[in-house]
Amino acid sequence: MNHAAQVETPAVPTRDTAESSRSSLSRPMVGVGFLLLILSYMVNAMDRQVFPPLLPNIREEYGFSLEQGGLLATNFTLGMAIAGLPAGYLLDRFRRKTVLLVSIVIYSLGTMATPLATGLADMTAYRVISGFGEGMQSAAIFAAVGAFFAHRRGLAFGVIGLGYSVGVFIAPLIGVQLMNMHGTWHSPFYLFGTAGLLIAAVSLFLVKAGLTETSVDEVVSTKTYEYMPVSAYNRNTVALAVHAVISGVAIYGFLGLYPTYLITSLHYTAGQAALAMSFLGFGGMTAVFGGWLGDRFNQRNLLILSLLAVSAISVCIYETHAGVGVQCLLAFLMGAFGLGFIYPNTNSAIQRAVRPGQIGRASGLFVTSYYGPAAFSGLLFAALVDSYGWDQAGLLQVTVLPLLGVVALAFVRTSQFNNAPAH
Repeated sequence: MNHAAQVETPAVPTRDTAESSRSSLSRPMVGVGFLLLILSYMVNAMDRQVFPPLLPNIREEYGFSLEQGGLLATNFTLGMAIAGLPAGYLLDRFRRKTVLLVSIVIYSLGTMATPLATGLADMTAYRVISGFGEGMQSAAIFAAVGAFFAHRRGLAFGVIGLGYSVGVFIAPLIGVQLMNMHGTWHSPFYLFGTAGLLIAAVSLFLVKAGLTETSVDEVVSTKTYEYMPVSAYNRNTVALAVHAVISGVAIYGFLGLYPTYLITSLHYTAGQAALAMSFLGFGGMTAVFGGWLGDRFNQRNLLILSLLAVSAISVCIYETHAGVGVQCLLAFLMGAFGLGFIYPNTNSAIQRAVRPGQIGRASGLFVTSYYGPAAFSGLLFAALVDSYGWDQAGLLQVTVLPLLGVVALAFVRTSQFNNAPAH
């Protein structure tokens, strides 16, 4: 017992130290640190989303099948899932900043290693390693920001989501442009990996502990939580985790093979497919608005409406075979509801479903639930395409599946959230 105390004491700031550190932060220091967190998450998104628009070229170079390509497009989420629960455990015990910086280095090196792959096995390994770092970073960022901005958690997550969506928006455009300029798909991976390492180096000095190590109890210390379940794994978190699983499979299956669908089924050029992918990111920029709504209205109902919207938009995408302009509009709407509304509100809701001292575990549970099954969503989608064609596969995975998420959300009770009116 004494040995455990010796290990953990220096890793976690005491309450007095954390309070002193928080109070000593000026607004510019908070702003700079928060901006760096947003930029690091933007690069995280760029690393993830540069792969799908380049997938047709990668498949051609390596001779990968559609199923193998679909697996590679989404299997980085397996690494995220593996990282989620351990990261959540570590975040409740050690410095979030340390976890954050290490995670950025891991996913940046994994991204830079991807073009070095000689075949499916090692490319899979590099993608999973990259995802492991991204999962650690996701858990660390949302635990830190969720604690520091406890009263405006949804809005803060929305701003982080905005940074992610900017990454989704620019990654396909930059990636395809660099590929065309240099005649190889390798260069975007080197560029984005280097950007991550630079941000980690700057964050070491400019992201202060007062921003990352705040305890929620400091922000909401006058409230009691006896009305909430004692365990971090309760009815609400389990229901939200099931919803996260379903949302991850539907949304990431769509994201992973959407450019391939546009190019192979609708005969778009690589540039047109990249433009549509960018509009997905553009739609995701509504995360600030989505998070703001989640702070003010019933999050369960907001999530249910968002899932229904994703189902309806999917029907339009796979059944109408729309032209470029309409397809970009539909991609924008899918990004708005899938990335801008569902992602930040599921993430913040699962933190609100636990007591303040458990948000690290809640953050890790979200990452594992959302990204774990999503690792195989591209493979599932590709298998459905082979069996039923693009239209029916899209309806099964992106239209019907979200309706099961609605059923899971029916079991959520927001009256037991930690932001519920005082009991």
